[in-house]
Amino acid sequence: MPPLSILDLSVVTTGTPPSVALRNSIDLARHADRLGYVRYWLAEHHNLPSVASPAPEIMIGQIAAATDRIRVGSGGVMLPNHAPLMVAERFKMLEALFPGRIDLGLGRAPGTDHVTSHALRRRLDGREGDDFLERLHELTLWETRDFPEKHPYNNVTAMPSDAPLPPIWLLGSSGYSAELSAQVGMGFAFAHHFASHDAADAMMQYRRNFQPSGWRSTPYAILAVAAIAAETDAEAERLAMSADLNRLLRERGQYAPLFSIEEAQAYPYTEADRAVIGRNRSRLFVGAPATVAQKLQPLIEATQPDEVMVITAVYDHAARKRSYELLAAEFKLDARAAARLAV
Repeated sequence: MPPLSILDLSVVTTGTPPSVALRNSIDLARHADRLGYVRYWLAEHHNLPSVASPAPEIMIGQIAAATDRIRVGSGGVMLPNHAPLMVAERFKMLEALFPGRIDLGLGRAPGTDHVTSHALRRRLDGREGDDFLERLHELTLWETRDFPEKHPYNNVTAMPSDAPLPPIWLLGSSGYSAELSAQVGMGFAFAHHFASHDAADAMMQYRRNFQPSGWRSTPYAILAVAAIAAETDAEAERLAMSADLNRLLRERGQYAPLFSIEEAQAYPYTEADRAVIGRNRSRLFVGAPATVAQKLQPLIEATQPDEVMVITAVYDHAARKRSYELLAAEFKLDARAAARLAV
């Protein structure tokens, strides 16, 4: 089985305010560091009641300082929301402070609704549309210093100048993201937990078309999945009720903190609701550790990931820690082996 990593959304629940959710992320990261997980990535979302962190770079610094070995990164920074120079400076700072432990994952989407996206970007420039490629190119130029002759940015230095940008990963849920990652020779992370595109197609496309670059000489693909493990299948199914309801409501455009199991049990589900939950379970792996591994095995065989990144959203923080602990034991994680893995 491939090594495991963690994607954390700093989940807010009806019983856990955002400030506590942030502290829970630091606690979980320490736990993951001891268990042998390879990386701990933080997502960027805005105006979403169930996600506490809109600024992964701040959480990365806090978590890297609180852990010893595990790589810490963004899963990801939503590049349309940020000036490329700011991204370069922040992540060069993180790399300078925690050399060899930082990852820069980049996303193409704004990570929010249209109005919030406008509020984030309206003072950056007046342009509309998808300018991700332009921003990605500019970000890499702050590292390579290949601006055209007489370009005004040749007089600007991204500080700290002696620290490199950390390894760059492009995140995606489509064939386009896979193709772009391959063309620019960067790492690729596929979001199976919300993608409608076939994961195997995207991962194989990335490997087939990968072009070695100054960023990577060989392809490296991460498969991000949603999973919930517990001591028994029945207990895992009970924990998953919160995630089931949250996903159901999100599909209706209703965003809320993660509900408790009791709140989820009391919800007046219709037969149509239960059918939607059943369909959504194709993106959520639930059960005892052996059950989760068995359910994941066909997907792992089809996609051949170098690494599996797990997102676990449950109401109780202790249950979430236990879920990752059970998966670490099932996948036979080892902290010393994780430290030797290539970036």
